[in-house]
Amino acid sequence: MLKVADIHTFYGNIEALKGVSIEISEGEIITLIGANGAGKSTTLMSICGITPPRSGEITFMDQPITNMKPDKIVSLGICQVPEGRRIFPYLTVTENLDMGAFLRKDKSEIKKDMEYIFELFPILAERRHQAGGTLSGGEQQMLAISRALMARPRLLLMDEPSLGLAPLIVKQIFEIIKKINTENNTTIFLVEQNANLALQVAHRGYVMENGRIVLSDEAGRLLSNEDIRKAYLGESI
Repeated sequence: MLKVADIHTFYGNIEALKGVSIEISEGEIITLIGANGAGKSTTLMSICGITPPRSGEITFMDQPITNMKPDKIVSLGICQVPEGRRIFPYLTVTENLDMGAFLRKDKSEIKKDMEYIFELFPILAERRHQAGGTLSGGEQQMLAISRALMARPRLLLMDEPSLGLAPLIVKQIFEIIKKINTENNTTIFLVEQNANLALQVAHRGYVMENGRIVLSDEAGRLLSNEDIRKAYLGESI
């Protein structure tokens, strides 16, 4: 579904990604783990066109998207849940969800999708007329995920969905991630510092260090890898 081939992404003269290659097949949950500043968010930004790579190629469904504008990439079926949620604080929950469906014209299907969102996150149904900025951190994360789902993505990019949330809410968010993948057949590319949880829900994983992919394997094998456990789970086998 998605192929990232040897991309190099820069911020000015600073090379953030140094030949990154990643492949994602339809229906998978793939996770990218690594320390702060490793280049995980830049990888997502490169895929969705916010920070295009200077060299290398990105293809989605066999179509090159390397230098495509972000709105066009969204229209093809790639949508991101950004780090820090970035909901529209002065818009209501319903208006935030409408913004997610901005490029769509199928009004009856949009209504069905909003009803599905309210089943998925009942708390958002209760808060539908409330301004997004007045929601709790966990509720805002639910709204950010829901806003992305309103675009009906084939590939959902998620950047640190557990960041700053209480453990109980984190558990709920990861259960929803699995549900979205299985019920909607939505492919998910998950960037996450909580390596333990990420590898528990993912099919495969990539490990990033200093802008490079240093390891890739099935998630279960990475979870039992002693070096990974020491580096990212704070333990050894």
